[in-house]
Amino acid sequence: MKAYINRFTLICLGIAIIFLSGMDGCNTEEELATFVQATPGNGSTIKPEESIIVTFNTPPTGLVVTGAQKFSLSGTSVTITGPFTLGTLNITLRWAGGAQALTYTVEPDIPPPPEGMVLIPEGEFEMGSDDPEARVNEQPIHTVHIDAFYMDTHEVTNLDFKRFVLANPQWEKSRIPNALHNGGYLQNWSGNNYPTGKANHPVAFVSWYAAMAYAEWAGKRLPTEAEWEKAARGGKSGLKYPWGNTISSRHANYGRNVGDTTEVGNYAANGYGLFDMSGNVAEWCLDAYNGDFYFSSPRNNPLSDVNTLSNADLIINDYTNIASLRVMRGGAWTDDGAMQGVRCAMRFGGGPTWTKGNFIGFRCVKDILP
Repeated sequence: MKAYINRFTLICLGIAIIFLSGMDGCNTEEELATFVQATPGNGSTIKPEESIIVTFNTPPTGLVVTGAQKFSLSGTSVTITGPFTLGTLNITLRWAGGAQALTYTVEPDIPPPPEGMVLIPEGEFEMGSDDPEARVNEQPIHTVHIDAFYMDTHEVTNLDFKRFVLANPQWEKSRIPNALHNGGYLQNWSGNNYPTGKANHPVAFVSWYAAMAYAEWAGKRLPTEAEWEKAARGGKSGLKYPWGNTISSRHANYGRNVGDTTEVGNYAANGYGLFDMSGNVAEWCLDAYNGDFYFSSPRNNPLSDVNTLSNADLIINDYTNIASLRVMRGGAWTDDGAMQGVRCAMRFGGGPTWTKGNFIGFRCVKDILP
């Protein structure tokens, strides 16, 4: 009888131990996932087709992702894929026991600039000036948004223009129609030859028509006035000149300090890597000159005469029939000691046939195709 009781006691004790062990298992909580990192990191700039990888310490359960259309979970990693819309991207991840917000800036995947050009990034800037020396046509200051584009680092040189003339004989000095210049076209050239020693000086004595023709041949175009000013400012705001608010002969070729044009790139580049945005030669722009345009200028990609850059073909495809004044920017080596002509905001207008002066040239820009 006693042995039977002992066996019964042992059996009960075993059952109790098993039961208590089971209870301990029930009380063990499942480990909750925690956020470890995101690659690229939160706050980064990404491209539309880029992927974002989010890592956890353990696989998350009940994962929900908002702000992105596609994601996949594999173990402890979540891959979020585009394409993402340009601008600010806000993504929120929620899972059992946690949440994480991520913010990115999505910028276009822009190809590298063509040789001899630099990228001028998309963005807003304050166009115009209210400095004491500012002219009425530089006012009011207004906010302008410009899409990204490429711009020549240098003004078009004599050597560049000779290549164009040789490839397009109708633009030779002796063959250009009289309607496309006012008598001074390539005045300092001898036939198809530019002055000795000036291959890398900016071409001058060129009409707006000739500048337009060169740009078309090169697969480019002239800059809009707004593009030109944004580029000249070099990413800086509210300054008189591309480099600051004071000027001296070490900054630019102006005020007849040199007495002639200088080789392109002879002075330091601005913040975008552009040379001679002030001085050397003034530069033709695509726009019609309108002294009051700033009062009605659209905010996005303005282009005087046709309102916005989206209508540029109305000018480009019919430029030889245009007779209105065109914009010139940047000032030249001839600008006097008052130095007003080489300010970033200074605006000039000239007839498209104008060629009588060794102080007007141009540079080109190129659209970034989608």
